[in-house]
Amino acid sequence: MSLKVIPLCVSATYPHSQSQSQSQSQLGISYFLQKNHTNLLFRINPAALTAKLGRSKTHVEGSKPAVRPSDFALNSANDDTQIIKDLNSLPKPLSTTDIVSNGSDGSKVRVAYKGAPGAHSEAAALKAYPKCETVPCEEFESVFKQVELSLVDKVVLPIESSIGGSVHRNYDLFLRYKLHIVGEVQLNIDHCLLGLPGVQMEELVCVLSHPQALDQCKIMLNKLNVVKVNTQDTAGAAQIIASKGSRDTGAIASSRAAKIYGLDILSNKIQDDPDNITRFLILAREPIIPGTVKPHKTSIVFTLEEGSGVLVKALAAFALRDINISKIESRPLTKCPLRIVDDGNNGSAKYFDYFFYIDFEASMAEPRAQYALSHLQEFSSFLRVLGCYPVDECS
Repeated sequence: MSLKVIPLCVSATYPHSQSQSQSQSQLGISYFLQKNHTNLLFRINPAALTAKLGRSKTHVEGSKPAVRPSDFALNSANDDTQIIKDLNSLPKPLSTTDIVSNGSDGSKVRVAYKGAPGAHSEAAALKAYPKCETVPCEEFESVFKQVELSLVDKVVLPIESSIGGSVHRNYDLFLRYKLHIVGEVQLNIDHCLLGLPGVQMEELVCVLSHPQALDQCKIMLNKLNVVKVNTQDTAGAAQIIASKGSRDTGAIASSRAAKIYGLDILSNKIQDDPDNITRFLILAREPIIPGTVKPHKTSIVFTLEEGSGVLVKALAAFALRDINISKIESRPLTKCPLRIVDDGNNGSAKYFDYFFYIDFEASMAEPRAQYALSHLQEFSSFLRVLGCYPVDECS
């Protein structure tokens, strides 16, 4: 059967280092599926899109035209409408389900996660793939390595919590590994106080758990007046209690962890804030082909050229096209974290240079997303699409 996809007009770079320039070629999105090119950095090619973005000259790859106020507006609404009509006449892209070879229940999928069996990350993996084989790992970096080395098919990683905020370690690891975001899972997190069978809460002297879990249950723990001890993960705390058999020690973990390790639930839903949601990302070696039937998100990372108000100009590329940015995160560049600028007054001032991570609510199969990235490329010195994937609604 012949598969037809909408060409996204991306250019691919074989990166030796981020500072080096490499040869590029135009690729359609179907090229994403070729396994021998998973190390490419995908960049939108403005010339290939023929988008009208207020430039008087054709953009040349590698050049950085001066930024003018007119760059914020399209030359003509009619021109842009005509381009959209032309793109819409092309064959529709494949949907996610067109390329999934495994059963919808995930029965043939091996999914790695950080933590011991019973961890919330494992629950997120089972929500995405109900009958998958889960593979526990001790560290986040080990999780990335598992899928890159083809030891597992996918990984599930926490990326942000409604209470604890972003998991910065995982943002930093995105650029170290050649993986693609292929999905997200939003999970309600309910913390339970666990103990050995027959133990009462009043007997507890010490409670073990992950630092964030302990912090999210401060009201209960303060009432009990117990010593709080940090562990690597919540399920690991339950595992320690079960193995040591200490009746004066409890753990904060999930109800599933209680079943796995034979512990009693002394109290459930003990978190201070009942609305406790963690967002997880699913990563794989190969990207999925974005569709338009379901709402999609696209995750990108970029750096910006120096200049006044350049971040505002970069974000305007999305606002101009009514694309909502649902998440923005900045992380310092580790290889060149500081630049010194003479302020002409009192010596020198120090500034951080950043990677900017953005999630925006549009599919790469939509022309407006392509135009937005084409526009953004004018202000960025580095741009990479981390993934385009269906939105998950918390349930």
